[in-house]
Amino acid sequence: MSFKILYQDPCLVVIEKPAGFHVHPPENSVHKIPAGLNCLQVLRNQLNTYLYPVHRLDRATSGVLIFALTPESARSLAGQFKSRGVRKVYYCVARGWVEERGVIDSSLASVVKGEEHQSERVEAITHFESLAQLELPQSVGRYTTARYSLVRVVPETGRMHQIRRHFAHLRHPLLGDTVYGDGKQNRFFKEQLKIQGLMLKAYSLEFQHPETGQTVRVQGRWNHVWHQVFDVFGVCPIDGMLPL
Repeated sequence: MSFKILYQDPCLVVIEKPAGFHVHPPENSVHKIPAGLNCLQVLRNQLNTYLYPVHRLDRATSGVLIFALTPESARSLAGQFKSRGVRKVYYCVARGWVEERGVIDSSLASVVKGEEHQSERVEAITHFESLAQLELPQSVGRYTTARYSLVRVVPETGRMHQIRRHFAHLRHPLLGDTVYGDGKQNRFFKEQLKIQGLMLKAYSLEFQHPETGQTVRVQGRWNHVWHQVFDVFGVCPIDGMLPL
C-alpha cells in the first residue's frame, strides 16, 4: 500500500488520503485500528522517514492531507491551522437544494455526537456555494422527489466534523454520512445511483511554506466516485471558477 504524493520537499509532504483511512492512531489506546489503515504508519513505511501530523481529516473523508518532516515545520504548520491561516476548500453533496451562497455561523459542541451535553460550545464558521442542483423523479422517504446539491465549501474554522454537522444543522445533511445524515437518502444514492461513501472531499489547501514563507497551494485528484457524481450532476467543477 502506498499513497499518491501531491507535493514533497525537505520540510513537508502532502498526500491524497483515501476514504476509510485514519490520519493517525486514536488518542485513546482502547480504540485500536489496523496498521494498514493508519496514514501515519503507512506513509512512514513508504518514505522510510519520521513524520509529524499537523491536522486531521475524518476517517470517511478523502482528500489533501499534510505531514511535516521536521519538528520546526510541524510547529509552523500546526500554528497556521490553529490561527486560521490555511485556506481549505472542500466539495460535498448535500440533500435538498442548498441556497446559492451563504455562511453558516453556528457554534458547535467541542465534542462529537452523543456527548454534547458534557462540553462547551465553540465558534464554528463555514462558507459555502452551491454549484449545481439535481432533481430525480423518485420518492425518497417523505419527499416526493429526490433533490441534491453539489456544494463547494470553505471552512473558516476547523472543528471536528464541522462541515457535516453544519449542513445537518441546515437540514441539508451530506450524502453518505452515517452519523448526521439521512439513512433513506444514503441507501437511495447507493442502490439507485451506485454511489456510496461519504460525499465530502478535501480538495485543496493553501498555506505559507514553513521555511520560505511563500504561498503553497496543493490540490487533490478526483477519483472514480467523484467522476460518477459529476456525471450525475452533469458538471465538472474547477476550483476558482466560482470564488468565495
